[in-house]
Amino acid sequence: MKVKVREDYEEMSDTAAELALQVIREKPDCVLGLTAGSSPLGLYRRLHEAYHSGGIDFSRVRIFTLSEYIGLDAQDERSFAYYTRKNFCEGLNLSEDRIFMPDGMAADIAVECQRYGEAIEAAGGIDLMILGIGPNAHIGFNEPGPSFVPETHVVELSEATRAANARFFDSPADVPYWAVSMGMRDIMFARHVLLLASGPGKTEALVLAFDGDVTPKAPASLLQLHRGAVVIADETAARRLPKEMWETR
Repeated sequence: MKVKVREDYEEMSDTAAELALQVIREKPDCVLGLTAGSSPLGLYRRLHEAYHSGGIDFSRVRIFTLSEYIGLDAQDERSFAYYTRKNFCEGLNLSEDRIFMPDGMAADIAVECQRYGEAIEAAGGIDLMILGIGPNAHIGFNEPGPSFVPETHVVELSEATRAANARFFDSPADVPYWAVSMGMRDIMFARHVLLLASGPGKTEALVLAFDGDVTPKAPASLLQLHRGAVVIADETAARRLPKEMWETR
């Protein structure tokens, strides 16, 4: 698998934006799968810039978020719903009925998982999936385990994941233990996938995912089998990958 390696975070975000804009322009009514975290922020800023310069239209786009903490409502600043509205939705011509997010406060989480999976299916699946990667090579909140989980599901978050996300909370003890995550089937059925990785904290994750076997112990490794997956990393994140995997054009 080739990895597009760029000098730094800004160049990585430039490359990601070029690819994302190409998909949206080719299919103005496309369905986007969006992740949270720091990795996609540069990409999201560039999509906003393209919109405000008149270079792109989001009025027909639909979005689905990858995951949500159980126990946080959409107005909680630590929720992924809040993150997505603040960093992606606000300032774009997206109508409310085209924004889909799992409800972490649902009375019946199992029913909510089924509802969300059916909504993705009804939309025709994801055209472009934007992913980050966790330190243990998780994507969305698909954690390492004995098998890949195909459908939207409840996840018990690993200590590694909780520790990585503790910076968004007042204390590590405040990080939720459970979340809802889009499953690997919907990720793998996406027509295009962009996985972004930046900084030294993602170095080991890239090795686990792309310089070894496909295994549920490193969920992102399944993307090795996806014909439309593109990994974009800065040099710091990619430094332990074999140089023959690097694509610098």
